[in-house]
Amino acid sequence: MAQRPKRTFRQRRVPSSDSDDAAEPSAEPGAPGEQEAPGPTEEGPSSGGGRAEVADWRVRARGPRGRVWASSRRAAGTAPRADGGTGVPESRIVDLSTDEEGETEHSSESKDGQSSSSNSSSSLEEEFSSIVNIPDAAFIQAARRKRELARTQDDFISLDVKHTSAITGMKKNSDEDTESEPDDHEKRIPFTLKPQTLRQRMADETTPRNEETSEESQEDENQDIWEQQQMRKAVKITEGRDLDLSYSTESQTVKKFDTSISFPPVNLEIIKKQLNTRLTLLQDTHRLHLREYEKYIQDIKSSKNTIQNLENSSNQALNFKFYKSMKVYVENLIDCLNEKIISIQEIESSMHALLLKQAMTFMKRRQDELKHESTYLQQLSHKAETSTNGSLAVDEKTPWILEEIESRRSQRRQARALSGNCDHQEGTSSDDELSSADMIDFQKIHDEILQDHKKIFEDVHDDFCNIQNILLKFQQWREKFPDSYYEAFISLCIPKLLNPLIRLHLIDWNPLKFDAVGLKQMPWFTSIEEYVATSLEDSKKEDGSDKILSGVINKTVIPRLTDFVEFIWDPLSTSQTTSLITHCRVILEELSTCGNEVSKGKQDLLNSIVLRMKKAIEDDVFIPLYPKSTVENKTSPHSKFQERQFWSSIKLFRNILLWNGLLPDDTLQQLGLGKLLNRYLMIALLTASPGPDVIKKCRQITACLPEKWFQNSAMRTSVPQLENFIQFLLQSARKLSRSEFRDEVKEIILILVKIKALNQAESFIEEYHLDHLKSVIKEV
Repeated sequence: MAQRPKRTFRQRRVPSSDSDDAAEPSAEPGAPGEQEAPGPTEEGPSSGGGRAEVADWRVRARGPRGRVWASSRRAAGTAPRADGGTGVPESRIVDLSTDEEGETEHSSESKDGQSSSSNSSSSLEEEFSSIVNIPDAAFIQAARRKRELARTQDDFISLDVKHTSAITGMKKNSDEDTESEPDDHEKRIPFTLKPQTLRQRMADETTPRNEETSEESQEDENQDIWEQQQMRKAVKITEGRDLDLSYSTESQTVKKFDTSISFPPVNLEIIKKQLNTRLTLLQDTHRLHLREYEKYIQDIKSSKNTIQNLENSSNQALNFKFYKSMKVYVENLIDCLNEKIISIQEIESSMHALLLKQAMTFMKRRQDELKHESTYLQQLSHKAETSTNGSLAVDEKTPWILEEIESRRSQRRQARALSGNCDHQEGTSSDDELSSADMIDFQKIHDEILQDHKKIFEDVHDDFCNIQNILLKFQQWREKFPDSYYEAFISLCIPKLLNPLIRLHLIDWNPLKFDAVGLKQMPWFTSIEEYVATSLEDSKKEDGSDKILSGVINKTVIPRLTDFVEFIWDPLSTSQTTSLITHCRVILEELSTCGNEVSKGKQDLLNSIVLRMKKAIEDDVFIPLYPKSTVENKTSPHSKFQERQFWSSIKLFRNILLWNGLLPDDTLQQLGLGKLLNRYLMIALLTASPGPDVIKKCRQITACLPEKWFQNSAMRTSVPQLENFIQFLLQSARKLSRSEFRDEVKEIILILVKIKALNQAESFIEEYHLDHLKSVIKEV
């Protein structure tokens, strides 16, 4: 919005010639403050007379701050005088102005003394108040009525107004027509000049005259521009109102059809197609509504039945009490187990560390003794070379270790003699004896762990630590509220809930000991079996209760058994292997009913068994090779050491093949035949001289092979991994047939028949014309 420029009102000279002929004012120069109103026939004051009059009282009113310029203006409500008509002046105001004469006097006076400005202001007010006439209340009221009358008649208020209040009213009317301007008597009329500062007076004095002229022209231009802007605004408002009225009338008129627009042709097929589409949509919607209606009807029936059942049931309070008590019991049980699980883990770790230390002691001792004995025998074989240089350079520990080894062997011989076991080969016994001091220390730590094991739940009620009591709680739930029991999937929660308690029962369980308690004889196992059996009898649903036992085994028993296999089990020990196989068979049979759900735990256990046997073959099998001259003497230490190592390897071979039925046949054939027989045992057999000892070893190897591999009656050739062994048997039979050991040939043929090498046996019989041995083949 454009700002209205500040207007300065000044006396203008009338350009017409009438101003020169104007009449003189009736007031005399001697009385400037007592001006009388002219009569109806009198004209306004002329420019000459007015200038003389103003000059007369301006000289008297001049003070040290400047001159006072008084200009008379017409009232806003009066019309301008066009032909010398009468006009009544309504009021007079005081204006500040300067002329050239006043500026000269004022500058000279200001230089003389600036301290008298306040005194001159007060004297100026007194002198000015005696000169200017102040309009009375009646005069102001008459001017206000004229202004209101002009506003109601949509007339304008002239800009050439003689009063300051009219200017203010025009500003407000231009911005906001609806607002009423304040009354003149409510405004404060300035009767005195505002005191000027020294800087303002100096600026007024130094401003050139021509700047005043340019300012006046600029103010006139600004006034004209402002008036034009106001007029344009008024025109725009009027046009906007007309435009709104025209738009509203046009919107109400009915649109006429435009014949120039062309529409696509319409035929019966198009209409029929659209109607069919519409009908299809309506039918689909109708079917959807029908389905929703049927669903709502079913929901209403179900809700009514539920309400009826709830109204008929009278044991809601008892049911709530049972559920609340069961909730509290389960929460307390979980809190108890969470508190005790840390102690269970500590005791479990202590027992595992004790058994691991014992197993590592046996393994390290066996490897150290094998190393020292092998080194000692190698030095004995080089005795001739070192005899010239003095005695053998033997480790100081070697004699002591050899004496200890021989002492333990003699103790085992005495024990076998007392038991009557005379058919025992050196090297097949498990060297797992401990000294009395080590045995005492082991038993002491073991007893301390068991004492701590008993103290874990000594401050706990049986309902929270006895597996049978815990299962009894869930059994009551299953019998009273079977629906909620099955919906809660309790059969999946029980294995996790019983896991800490079962681990506590298994702390003293060692599956590698021959006298270890079987899994099915444990109290917790029988309790779970009874719980599962009653579940299958009471319920006809397939809720998974039959998998509770297998879940417990998979989550609790198998991980502990896997730890024994990986860290504690010694594959060279026949007693440990036999006991481990017994427990594994029981566990895997229980898992066989669960299918793929627990196959991961089973597979992890079998993989750990295979990896442990591979490690035993790589670390514990060692069969030294010596010259025949050294080995031919059966009493020599070299021959005895080689025999012990060979029979130790036979023992490992037998222990590996004992896993038949648990491990796949391919895995067993790869481990037992590929890695152990063909890589180690066959080398020792090839270096030995054919004879009864070799046939005895071959017969022992054949006895270790599973009969399951050769049960096929149509089988004429043996297992591919036994091909090297079969060729060795045929080579040995050829050598023995030309020597005094002809009876041993029949043993070789029997071995070939047993391992289903029938084609090779028949070829050998026909080649050497052993017709009396054909009956052996026919019996198969």
